[in-house]
Amino acid sequence: MADLNVYEVLNRKRRGAPIEAREIEQFIEQYTLGAIPDYQMSALLMAIAINGMTTEEMATLTQAMLHSGDEWHLRNEYDFIADKHSTGGVGDKVSLVLSPWVAACGIKIGMLSGRGLGHTGGTLDKLEAIPGFNARLSREDFNRCVAEAGCVISTSTEGIAPADKKIYALRDVTGTVESLPLITASIMSKKLAMGASALVLDVKTGSGAFMRKYQDSKALAQSLIAAAAGSGTRVEALITDMDRPLGIAAGNANEIIETIEVLKGNGPADVEFVTRAQAQRTLVLSGKFDDASAAAALEDALRSGRALDQARAWITAQGGDAKIVDDYSLLPQPKTTIEVKAPQSGFITFMDTYQAGMFTVDLGAGRKKADDVIDYAAGVMFDRRTGDEVRAGETIARIQLGNAKRDAAELTKRFLSFVTFGDTKPEERPLIHEHLT
Repeated sequence: MADLNVYEVLNRKRRGAPIEAREIEQFIEQYTLGAIPDYQMSALLMAIAINGMTTEEMATLTQAMLHSGDEWHLRNEYDFIADKHSTGGVGDKVSLVLSPWVAACGIKIGMLSGRGLGHTGGTLDKLEAIPGFNARLSREDFNRCVAEAGCVISTSTEGIAPADKKIYALRDVTGTVESLPLITASIMSKKLAMGASALVLDVKTGSGAFMRKYQDSKALAQSLIAAAAGSGTRVEALITDMDRPLGIAAGNANEIIETIEVLKGNGPADVEFVTRAQAQRTLVLSGKFDDASAAAALEDALRSGRALDQARAWITAQGGDAKIVDDYSLLPQPKTTIEVKAPQSGFITFMDTYQAGMFTVDLGAGRKKADDVIDYAAGVMFDRRTGDEVRAGETIARIQLGNAKRDAAELTKRFLSFVTFGDTKPEERPLIHEHLT
């Protein structure tokens, strides 16, 4: 193979000309090994962010990042094992509900998930609010948890797609995060390295989504599906709404409580509906169910209590205290709760969900930097959301503070700054916009 001419590759991509597959492969390989410096990779990332990539280039980039580290080939070890990924949002605890619910239907599911950064909450952060829960599993422990509980959610190991870890750190500081081919390669290199039998994607759209505009969300979903072509992992996507928080709780410990409440059949209807739709696609992709039998199996698993029992087994398998299922006081508790009152009667016509997410982060429930420490007790309970009718003086939210001491009036003012009230009920948005295969 000819030596890589880094300067020529950078010049061509800067002009918007295509890069050959072997050049992409060599660039990623040499950067991962440290032979290409950060400043040259940063130049390539900026050129890609500005000029984009062809479908072929994007697929090659994904594969090159995938091949930079370990490949698990899970579908070779199990008759069927599913995976699931969400692009993230505010109050998005779908993975937490879906995992034991699917496992209770006899379908194995394993996820390598992430921590929160920016306005979106992290699945692993929420789980680590459970005393003793271990989200840093070895490959052996990952398989053990699948065997013991039928489901597992763990952090990605250092060996999975190391190129992505290095590249993402650069994207975060060079303004190249919001690039469709780079987002696609980042997500799919890790997911395809696992080698699950099937992957269900939850691509959010709306004010609290990474992609706010519907067409951008659809383009991302289509790009993620295209990147999996020929990989052996079947991929489907649901575009779901994130124009208001999902469920009532946003934080960590409070989202664990809401997760358990959904599995008890008492949770918010929107969380159950969105989770059920993704769980149903997961069961159908296994080949053991059609739509009707999948729906029936999920209903039985939830109403019989098997999904809740599966959650207990899962928490125990990952070292957590399963007694939290029946005793929420074992979870981190807020020391102070501030009630936000509606300033007028009418309807909540809009809530900027991105701002709501950043508000939750500022309380300590999320991170602005990777090394920020999470306050697991902090969060918000959205008692009223977009479309709800309210009366003046009625509590519309409860701000939960853990260790931090904050001015109640200031927090209330800031919360109300991203909520709009009016006399007319806004048009209702669908929870699920589209199903793509």
